[in-house]
Amino acid sequence: MMLATLVSTAAAAQPPASPSAARHVDPVNGLSLDQAIARALDQEPSLRAARSQIDVARGMREQSSLRPNPIVSFEHREEPRGKDNQTMVSLEWPLDLFRRDARVAVADRQVAAAELAVGDRRRLLIAAVRARYGEVLAALRDLRLFDDLVAASERQHDLLRARVDEGATAPLERDLVAVELRRLESERLLQTGRVEAALIELKRILGMQPGATLMVRETLEGVVLRESGAALPAPDVTSIIEQRADVRQSAAQVEIAGAKIERAEREGRFDVNLFANYSRMNSGFPQLGVAPTGDLTPIRSVFHYIAAGAMVTVPLRNRNQGELAAARAEQDGVALTHEAARLTAETELAAARTRDDYARQAVTIYGSGAQGLARQNLAVVEQSFQLGRLRVFDVLTERRRYIDVERGYTDALRAAFEARTALNQAIGERR
Repeated sequence: MMLATLVSTAAAAQPPASPSAARHVDPVNGLSLDQAIARALDQEPSLRAARSQIDVARGMREQSSLRPNPIVSFEHREEPRGKDNQTMVSLEWPLDLFRRDARVAVADRQVAAAELAVGDRRRLLIAAVRARYGEVLAALRDLRLFDDLVAASERQHDLLRARVDEGATAPLERDLVAVELRRLESERLLQTGRVEAALIELKRILGMQPGATLMVRETLEGVVLRESGAALPAPDVTSIIEQRADVRQSAAQVEIAGAKIERAEREGRFDVNLFANYSRMNSGFPQLGVAPTGDLTPIRSVFHYIAAGAMVTVPLRNRNQGELAAARAEQDGVALTHEAARLTAETELAAARTRDDYARQAVTIYGSGAQGLARQNLAVVEQSFQLGRLRVFDVLTERRRYIDVERGYTDALRAAFEARTALNQAIGERR
C-alpha cells in the first residue's frame, strides 16, 4: 500500500465518521435540528415556567372582573339583669361604581403581555437551541477530521516501521510520523472533550439529564447549505420589527400603563354603598299599666324597625393623586423602553443581515476554491513523496496546512450557521 493512498484518506472533503465520532451520530434515528427545537419548546423548564405566568394573568383577570361581596352583620343586645333585648340584621352592598371596567382593562392587557412574553421566550429559546446544536455539529466535524487523520497516520507509521526494519527507509521518517501521530491523538482527545461538553449543554436546553443518550442526525455543512437555499422574508424592516414578540411586548406595557392611568382616575371618583337593616326590639318598664279591658298589665312590647340608605365616599382630599402620578410616570418610562426595544430590534436585524451575507460568501469561497486547492496540493505532495522527490516531513507539513484549511472551513460554516441563527432571532420566531 502506497503512502499516497493512506494520506489521501485524510484529504476527503467530508470524511466518513470513524468510531470516535460515529457514536454521537445517527443519520437515520438521530435528533435533527427541527426535532431539537420542537423538543425544547415542549420540555425546556424555563419556557414552561413562562407559560405558567399566562395562567397567573388569566386568574388575575378573572378576579378583577368580580364585584365586591355584600357585607352582612348580625347584632343582639341584652339588658343586664333585665328583660329588654334587641336583635339587628344589616346588609351593606358596595356598588363599585366606575371601577370594574378599568380593572378588567388592565388585566386584559396584562394577559396579552404575558402571552407576548412567552412568545419572546420562544424566540430566544429557538436561537439558543440552534446555537447549542450548531456547536455540537461544528465540534463533530473537527472530530471526524481528527479521527481519519489519526487512522491514516497509524497506517503510515506501521508502513514506515516495516520499511525501517527492512532498511529501506531512515528511522527519522518513522519517528517524525510517530510524533505527528501522538500530536493528532492528543488533538482528538481534546476535540472529543469539546464534543461531549457541547452535547451536555444541548441536553440541558432540551430538558434532558446530562447522562441521557443523545445522537444527532445532521452535519454542519448540510444544514448551512440547506439554509443558504431557503427563502428569507422580504426586507420590510418596519413590518418585521413591529411583529417581533419583544417589541410587541414592550408596546403592550405601554397599553398597560395607559390602562393603569384610567384605573387610577376612576378609583379617585366618588363611590356609593347601599345599606339596609332590620331591627327587632323587645322593651318595657317595670311598672304596670291599664289594659283596654281595665285590668293591670306589664308595660312591654315588641317593636320592628326597617332602615335603608346609601353611603357616599366623597373624594375631597384623597382623589388618588399619588397613584395617578405614579401611573403617568410609569407610562413615560415604558414608552421610552418601547422606543429602545424598536431601536435594538432594528440594529439586530441590520447587523444580522450583513453578517449573514458575508458569512455565506466565505463559505462559498472555502467550499468552491480554498478547500479544493488544499486537497489538490496535498495530493501533489503525496505523489512527489511517492516518486522520491520529497521527504516525509514535507508531507506532514502539507497535511498540517490542510488541517488548517479544513478547520478554517469549519469556522466559516460555524460563522454562517451562527449568522443565520442571529438573523432568524432578529426576524422573529423561525426554525
